Amino acid sequence: MKRRDKRGVMPSAPERVMIRLYIAGGAPNSVRAMANLSSICEAYLKDNHELEIIDILQQALRALVYGVLLTPTLSKVAPPPVTKLVGDLGAKKDVLLALGLVDKTR
Repeated sequence: MKRRDKRGVMPSAPERVMIRLYIAGGAPNSVRAMANLSSICEAYLKDNHELEIIDILQQALRALVYGVLLTPTLSKVAPPPVTKLVGDLGAKKDVLLALGLVDKTR
């Protein structure tokens, strides 16, 4: 069983977390999303993650293949379940929940 602290946050992810962030160039929301995600990864995932940033202005077909219609979109690819979150990732609790780093019951 996974141990969580009193806030429901795991001290570190037991499995390597693979995530993709779909952005639209240097758009303000995309820049904020990258900064917010970087902060969360540094604090909660340390070196236990793999982040791929996909600029849909340069790789539009990849976004379409994976069903990404809005940016910024965060997609947790592994471990299952796959989750997606749209926005600038400023709602830290929602990001932690999408990444499987907080208990859903809290």
